[in-house]
Amino acid sequence: MTERKWSKAVTIALEKPEEWVIIDTTQAASWAMIEDWPVEEAPALDRALSVCADVISGKRTPEDARQAFIAAVKEAKIPMKEG
Repeated sequence: MTERKWSKAVTIALEKPEEWVIIDTTQAASWAMIEDWPVEEAPALDRALSVCADVISGKRTPEDARQAFIAAVKEAKIPMKEG
């Protein structure tokens, strides 16, 4: 399956606000959450990863993953920019 880019990228700062990471696909979101997500945000992480897995398996749309990722970022209070 070819990974489709999201309609709008989400840019986040996982380590420091000046170190922004652009997330524009479901696989990139999954990678960012698995590699760099704050451990104390496990509930948000689990929900977002579940949606991402559904997208990768074809059960949901990439936009579903984007929205779940944004919700998790907000819940974790990680600095974010859209677009």
